[in-house]
Amino acid sequence: MRLIAYCCLFLIILLSDGCRQTKPVVAQKPAARPNRPVAVVPPKPKPVVVRPATPKPLTPKVVIAPVPSDTIPYDEIIDLTPAPPKREFRAVWIATVTNIDWPSKKGLPVADQQREILAMFDQHQQMGLNAVVVQVRSAADAFYARGSEPWSEWLTGQQGLAPEPFYDPLEFMIEEAHQRGLEFHAWFNLDRAAFSKTASIAPTNIVNRKPEWMLNYGGKKLFNLGIPAVRSYIAGIVANVVREYDVDGIHFDDYFYPYAEPGQVLRDDSTYKATFNGMNKADWRRDNVTKLVTELRDSIRANKPWVKFGISPFGIWKNKSNDPEGSATNGGQSYYEIYADTRKWVREGLIDYIVPQVYFSSEFSRVPYKTLVEWWTRNCGDNCHLYIGHGAYRVGRGSERDPGWWRPTEFPSQMRYNRQQQAVKGSVFFSAKNLQTNPLSIRDSLQTNFYRHPALVPTMKWLDSIPPLPPRDLKAAIVPEGIELFWQQSADAADGDGANSYVIYRFEGRRPRLLTNDPRFILGQCMGESATRFVDKTADPQKKYVYVVTALDRLQNESREVVIKVH
Repeated sequence: MRLIAYCCLFLIILLSDGCRQTKPVVAQKPAARPNRPVAVVPPKPKPVVVRPATPKPLTPKVVIAPVPSDTIPYDEIIDLTPAPPKREFRAVWIATVTNIDWPSKKGLPVADQQREILAMFDQHQQMGLNAVVVQVRSAADAFYARGSEPWSEWLTGQQGLAPEPFYDPLEFMIEEAHQRGLEFHAWFNLDRAAFSKTASIAPTNIVNRKPEWMLNYGGKKLFNLGIPAVRSYIAGIVANVVREYDVDGIHFDDYFYPYAEPGQVLRDDSTYKATFNGMNKADWRRDNVTKLVTELRDSIRANKPWVKFGISPFGIWKNKSNDPEGSATNGGQSYYEIYADTRKWVREGLIDYIVPQVYFSSEFSRVPYKTLVEWWTRNCGDNCHLYIGHGAYRVGRGSERDPGWWRPTEFPSQMRYNRQQQAVKGSVFFSAKNLQTNPLSIRDSLQTNFYRHPALVPTMKWLDSIPPLPPRDLKAAIVPEGIELFWQQSADAADGDGANSYVIYRFEGRRPRLLTNDPRFILGQCMGESATRFVDKTADPQKKYVYVVTALDRLQNESREVVIKVH
């Protein structure tokens, strides 16, 4: 039995050992043989497709050339926008005949007259204009006190009646215009002595004193320009205003001989027979007008050589159909209709500026705007400025014949075209009330775009080319209002002229370029030779500035720069 038990126990032990887990045996990898080369097979390269890069358009960089200055070193400045013109004549006609623009009605109280004209001047200054052309003689009358012709009926309601309380409108307007940096050009009508049969005529009017000088035409009484004494009388009227008043310019419109009217005949035969000197009547009349223009120029020069003389004739001299040298137009012609040889005047330097009335749109087929302006750019002389007369009264009033005036883009297009023509030195707008009413946003276009930055009046080197001496002893001070600049009045230049005003430029930074040829840096003007203080109320106390002050003489010649840093 014991033997059987031992045998059973032995079998149990064997069975239990067979059920235990055993660790797997991991075979050892043989050691790699030393220095055995390993073959590396490179992958096949994928073909690379190279596509040419699309070139980016280059943005042109406009580098504004600086005016050299040996006072302040400067870093390079690149400006991406071209500078607007620094010199440009910007003016408006203010007509008084029949109260077109001012005063708003006859007999307006003096306080209201003054309020109206000051509101106009303020608006014109805000628009960026630098001159006004105000009609001071509309029909052998006067908007001024120091003269021989009677007060205008369109001022007081009755010709010859002085304003009450008394004041001198011309003196008042000149002073107020100059305070606003506006040149004042006195506008005279030449041919009218009595505006109509119902017009108020004072006993002292030349119509009553010299009836033999008059021609009746179209219900008006006109001066007979063929009489030498008439021409001398008109030149004397103008010379008196030049002597007595501080005007910047004398201006005439297109009324020489009258425009033709149906059924009307200008009866100057007896004068023609007495003075024709072998000329036909048309040439004789043109000669009379040219003699008057020459006499006017001479009388102005004899009294104040710095006073400018300008005329605004009808826009067309001659059509090419009448003269190969005329313009490619088909309209009325000043040469034949009002006997004004306007091209002769500008070529011979009889006037200082001409303002042809180009009151047509670009879509007017008979007289396209650009065609006529381009003709004038080729025919204006070297010693005469060309300004373009714009018919602001036509803006927004198109017609079947001239539909362009309906388009809001017509006026801006004309302004852009003018600036592309080097010979065009500026613009004059007819008339003030149309700028006030702002048709098709014409005033906004000027104020916010074309005239956003100030401009100085173009110089006339044939009248004066000597610049004034610069201001002296320029200093700056920090004041509660901002930065104050003050200086000493300029001494007289070699020609005896002193400063008439001062221009202040401001440049930002430690070492800016002094771009005084760019009007965007003009901060302001001080008017009058004794105006020697300017406060920059827009200065940032955290910024560094360089200020430049220059002097201008009466004809807008500019002195060299005087520079000061303010840190």
